Amino acid sequence: MVRSTWPRYDQVNVQEGLGAWLAEQGREHHTVGLTSFRHQDFGLADLLQESPHQFGPRAGSVATVALPSGPGGLTRRCVQCAVYLITEADGRLALLVRGPDDHGPAENVTIEAVSAEEDRAQRALDDVRRLGVEHNVFRGQMISFSGDVFGPAGFGFAPGAQLSFLDRPQVQRDQVILPAQVLDGIERQVLGIARHGRWLLASGQHLKRGVLLHGAPGTGKTHTVRYLLGQLPGVTVVVLSGPALGMIAEACSIARTLQPSAVIVEDVDLIAEERMPHMGQHPLLFQLLNEMDGLAEDADVTFLLTTNRADLLERALAQRPGRVDHAALLPLPDAEARRQLIRLYQGSLRLDLTDPDAVITRTEGVTASFIKELLRRAALFAAESAAQAAGDARHEDQPLRVTDEHLTAALDQLLDTRNELTRLLLGSQAPRTPQHEPGSSP
Repeated sequence: MVRSTWPRYDQVNVQEGLGAWLAEQGREHHTVGLTSFRHQDFGLADLLQESPHQFGPRAGSVATVALPSGPGGLTRRCVQCAVYLITEADGRLALLVRGPDDHGPAENVTIEAVSAEEDRAQRALDDVRRLGVEHNVFRGQMISFSGDVFGPAGFGFAPGAQLSFLDRPQVQRDQVILPAQVLDGIERQVLGIARHGRWLLASGQHLKRGVLLHGAPGTGKTHTVRYLLGQLPGVTVVVLSGPALGMIAEACSIARTLQPSAVIVEDVDLIAEERMPHMGQHPLLFQLLNEMDGLAEDADVTFLLTTNRADLLERALAQRPGRVDHAALLPLPDAEARRQLIRLYQGSLRLDLTDPDAVITRTEGVTASFIKELLRRAALFAAESAAQAAGDARHEDQPLRVTDEHLTAALDQLLDTRNELTRLLLGSQAPRTPQHEPGSSP
């Protein structure tokens, strides 16, 4: 009798591997469901007793759970507890399959196997594990352990962590408003290595890489990551942020198994702040460093890290080659970049401005997020004006017309000292533009 264990997030892949193994030619099986198995600590040996405990599991229906198996809400029915009685040409064996029990002793996915042959049970579990990797539903997909980074929340797997399949973003290059040399450098390290990986390996060069995007909040770090991921079809992506940062080991395990892959760590400064004598240690930092160091040189794994506070990062993470190979500062947009951002974020708004340069001058020092919010507020002012003027005859299916008056009102509101917290949340450090009384000197 032998036993094998998988992490709880892998239950759907265990089911895929088991299903593929059972379907192989020359193998027949009968499934026996179990009842009263929850919160019970038992194994195949207990079930094989002639007189099992009266309060133990009994034969019954097969308990299953629907788990995510792909984007768009795709699910797979997975067995929670059942015995498989298997007949093969060279003998028989039995498997006990148990899924995780949130409030019981079974924290992971387990399969126990028993056979009269010495190594037959172990070979069966090895085959299920191999086929689980071969048919892995995560391969080539974007998954998140946090539930809401690039997409909607998913299914709960553990307290503080969720697993969901995300749609791959489709951000075009001309929608990334960054200095050319900055974007070129990022693309070369992420997309260039992915594109020329086999050539680099043949030349004795390593593939694993760490890229750090840093800059003020709202300068486009997540937006840039979204663009890069859209350019990597077929690459397995694991996204970590918020409470799920504690699942670094799990994310790296998936990335290592399903190469080519990428691990996205949002706000890495939350786990990688500079260690000070009075601050103690940071176990999550050590986990991240160990995972990055532990990958083979030919591992086709990208670590994409973002932070608002590069100055707080642990030197061991930021300064040692092989951990972070490329750090890119995403700057505040200059005047030309602000013009491009206005065109990008205006959507179908009709900008009817007599002095387009006025808003460019007054938005010195703001972020892309600030520009986006500015246009939304200007649109709201335009909608209020149009509704008041048209009354019941208004045409809400027509694009709004934004004038200098609307844009100035929105900008005054955002730059007002009473909105200092709003500007901070948008990443803007633009000072308030004073409003002068008529006749006063500027």
